[in-house]
Amino acid sequence: MKCKSQIATVVVLAGALLLTSCCNDNCDKTTLSGLQRENFQTVINGVETDLYVLSNDNGMEVCFTNHGARMVSIMVPDGNGNMRDVILGFDSIQGYVDIATDFGATVGRYANRIDQGRITLDGVEYQLPRNNYGHCLHGGTHGFQTQVFDVESVTDTTITMVYHTADGEEGFPGNTDCYVTYTLTSDNAIDITYRATTDKTTVVNLANHAYFNLDGDASQSNGDYLFYINADGFTPVDSTLMTSGEIRDVTATPMDFRVPTTVGSRIDNDDEQLRYGGGYDHNWCLNTDGDITAIAARLTSPVSGIVLEVYTDQPGLQVYTGNFLDGTVVGKGGVSCAYRSAVVLETQKYPNSPNFAHWPSPILRPGETYEARCIYKFGVEKN
Repeated sequence: MKCKSQIATVVVLAGALLLTSCCNDNCDKTTLSGLQRENFQTVINGVETDLYVLSNDNGMEVCFTNHGARMVSIMVPDGNGNMRDVILGFDSIQGYVDIATDFGATVGRYANRIDQGRITLDGVEYQLPRNNYGHCLHGGTHGFQTQVFDVESVTDTTITMVYHTADGEEGFPGNTDCYVTYTLTSDNAIDITYRATTDKTTVVNLANHAYFNLDGDASQSNGDYLFYINADGFTPVDSTLMTSGEIRDVTATPMDFRVPTTVGSRIDNDDEQLRYGGGYDHNWCLNTDGDITAIAARLTSPVSGIVLEVYTDQPGLQVYTGNFLDGTVVGKGGVSCAYRSAVVLETQKYPNSPNFAHWPSPILRPGETYEARCIYKFGVEKN
């Protein structure tokens, strides 16, 4: 495995050759979403950060930074052909450094929660950070969303970033190389592939944490979005948002989105699960059985007409409806991110899977390769 300094050297040496494609001839200009490259250029923990722009022939544009291997903006056409930025984020790298959000980030080494931050692998117990109600959330206090990835390659439509996480980092065993590749397709989809290898038995569960606001207006709530989830079951949580190993039928509960229903129609029901999450903050057990061509979820805005479809080869979909946004976070364009102004759709293993042998396993051993895929496909509602 290459160390961070070796990778950085390779990137620097290749920089002259990659500069044009790396920036798509647009990196020194204002992006469609109003971003300036210079506002994303700094050095964090000895590694340079930057802004990267992908675009396709339809005019769709997606901007990234290697801080957290995150999407910063996604510009897609609405039902009238106007371009809207459909994810929350910040206008500069400093926003991501100063404010503890997972906006657009790759979360890991283990996305979601692990009970009391404890896992046992090959008879050895490991203690992870307890950064959320006594549990380990999204890899701990210094998870991947806080780290600067190395940019391995970039073209007009694809970018690959890698983070080499050390044995013992945030308590996780194994020197583990984690890659994320974003590909912007010709049919307005963002195809995300994850890959990881390790030199010691560990757990890996990577996911994207984009906050989708399909109106391109963070001051507005998501309550009227029409939502479909292809799932018969979900994993209920306790008051600390921890799962118990149970999979519960969605029938006759506010968790049933098998028939498209607006996000806000039942979110404030007098229901124990909704009280625990302050709304939706739960994992659904998908019916798709790993079929990347089967739709996992669909989100539609009646205002913009924008439709987001989700596809994945992973068993679970964690849905979070921005219940802890309260208007204090000021995002792109100086707009405050309002209460429930976005929906997060994380494709992943079930929460706390390392501790439940009957659930799909996140365990990765030397000689094996972790692979996962998620597709966010955008379109417009057809009348």
